[in-house]
Amino acid sequence: MRPALTAYLVVASVAAGSTMLLVPLCRLVAHWTGLLIQPDSRRLHSGPTPILGGVAMYAGFIVAFGFAWLSGWFDAVFTSSTEPIAVLAGATTACFVGLVDDVKDISPPAKMAGLCLVGGLLAGGGVSIIWFRVPFLDVFVLPYDLALLVSVIWVLGMTNAVNFIDGLDGLAAGIIGIGASAFLLYGVRLGQVEFLFPGNIGPLTAALAAGVCVGFLPWNVYPAEIFMGDAGSLLLGTLMAASTMAVGGRTPDPFSGQTFFFYAPLAIPILILGVPMLDTAFAIVRRATHRRGLATADKDHLHHRLVRLGHGHRRSVSILWAWTALLSALVLYPTYNEGEGDGIVPIGVGALALVLYTLFHPGTRRIGPSSNELRARWASFSPSFPRQIPHKESVTVELRSDNLQKSDNGDKVAATATGRPPRRRPTTDSADKTTNPNSKQSQSTIK
Repeated sequence: MRPALTAYLVVASVAAGSTMLLVPLCRLVAHWTGLLIQPDSRRLHSGPTPILGGVAMYAGFIVAFGFAWLSGWFDAVFTSSTEPIAVLAGATTACFVGLVDDVKDISPPAKMAGLCLVGGLLAGGGVSIIWFRVPFLDVFVLPYDLALLVSVIWVLGMTNAVNFIDGLDGLAAGIIGIGASAFLLYGVRLGQVEFLFPGNIGPLTAALAAGVCVGFLPWNVYPAEIFMGDAGSLLLGTLMAASTMAVGGRTPDPFSGQTFFFYAPLAIPILILGVPMLDTAFAIVRRATHRRGLATADKDHLHHRLVRLGHGHRRSVSILWAWTALLSALVLYPTYNEGEGDGIVPIGVGALALVLYTLFHPGTRRIGPSSNELRARWASFSPSFPRQIPHKESVTVELRSDNLQKSDNGDKVAATATGRPPRRRPTTDSADKTTNPNSKQSQSTIK
């Protein structure tokens, strides 16, 4: 029996609710154990923030996974192959590797080895890329050893893409939530037209990923109360890699492979997750050009560039969410429209509007210069611009006793408010002409 869309939505809701309820507990544990991320020059948050959000996401995934197993709606998925065990083992390993990296930084080679193990677990359990379609050419069936290699590379690319994009509050969870939801609808549609067999685990994995993202977002939007850390980003990357391999790498049919000028099936998830994939490609090229390691952190990702362009934290995140939604609509339109209507035009208009908004909106927030800028310009044009001493601010002037002026009754007079000692009057008094070279320095404070 093929699962209905409502069954996937119920599982996603269980994942969302479980994650949302478990986040406060993980926050408390993070505060008790001191697992907090401190602000620095690269991170844009303002204060110490807990980093155990990935543990809550993994717990929500486990609860929803068990619910799906016991519900009876997905018997074809859990009884037809070992793929569910492979997904569970891969997700657990990925979360563990990320958690170790969050608690105690591990070297990039060790982290890469852990992700290769994740890819091997998925491929060994049956979740791998078997069909490989080259656009405008034929479909190739990969042998087992080559399928294992391609699957591991796919897992490495997907997990690093999610890890790289996790740079602003709510960015990674929102993008993966949108992308996973779109891929769930895509996989359900392929099942409805009999291009996926009922036991395919891809749509269920996408529903689990979308659910944990929805449940985590209320705690992670700006200003974030908790971060997902590497445990959460690697978990989401593994779930998306498993889902895309199970769907895109299993069907040779032209329905999924020839959409939009004969795209390969694996190009569909690349298009849906175009924002993190593009950011990862730019990061690889940028670091290779500057002869830096691929694991070297920088502030030149897409979200950092949007912030420097003049968009705020929330607006930068919203722009990248909107791009993910547009790319997802570009994939889902031909899947559900069956050749009727012209839905590409609204998508193109939306993309153009988003481009114009991204480029020109920072300059429209104010038309003229601010009052501070006007004051600075006036000060630069007027050399005699008066210099005022702030209210209640004291100026300490260090004077020597031989430069102090005496009044008519012989008392010393303090310096003026300009901070310079007054000029000494010429006098014929011999006592005024005598100075003491051993006199101590004095301080005069003017308020």
